[in-house]
Amino acid sequence: MGGFFGVNGKKLQRQYKKHLSSFNAWAPREHAHQWIVYPENMGTHLSIDEVALSQGELYTIVTNKKFKGKKGSLVAIVAGTKADKVIEHIRKIDYKKRSCVKEITLDMANSMKLISKRCFPKATQVTDRFHVQKLALEALQEIRIKHRWEAMDFENQLILKAKRENQTYIPELLANGDSVKQLLARSRYALYKSREKWTENQNERAQLLFGLYPDIKTAYYLSVSTPATTSIQ
Repeated sequence: MGGFFGVNGKKLQRQYKKHLSSFNAWAPREHAHQWIVYPENMGTHLSIDEVALSQGELYTIVTNKKFKGKKGSLVAIVAGTKADKVIEHIRKIDYKKRSCVKEITLDMANSMKLISKRCFPKATQVTDRFHVQKLALEALQEIRIKHRWEAMDFENQLILKAKRENQTYIPELLANGDSVKQLLARSRYALYKSREKWTENQNERAQLLFGLYPDIKTAYYLSVSTPATTSIQ
């Protein structure tokens, strides 16, 4: 089927790749699907992370933070996340250049720590805020879910008791109209946001939640005060 202006998109892509571009003369093309390194893009402050690209396949990517994702950022890209393979290809960069790296930002995966240690031996490893805060938020939500299950179990017991006594169970409502079970369910999204971004209803709900569950309040304030970076070396 023709695309815009009657041009077949796949055919145009194929023609561009094989004839119009310089792909056939590109030196790394034989191994580009497995690894590419750009030693000239090395710097003193790098980042390493895994990224899902084609069809969800994971690649390990090393970038120079100086260029902020623009031209010159890519230092290396290696198919997969197996430490030994990634190390093998990154070590194709001269040791002297790799030894000049002062800091490398990474997540908390052991494979990334090992790659960083073997490839950039003099660099300080720093865990970035995103991954630290993600763990803190997951822990916070686990506490909320635990209390919600407890509230549901307690409410079920009250419902059974009311049935035994031929009564209709009516849940006790809080100041904002929520039951405790509803409060714990509906506060989920507020806990992902900073206080400044809460709506009036979310603020009211959070204050009720924190009053009933001090451990959730403590965990919330710890999660929003996570430092920008954490040194792990």
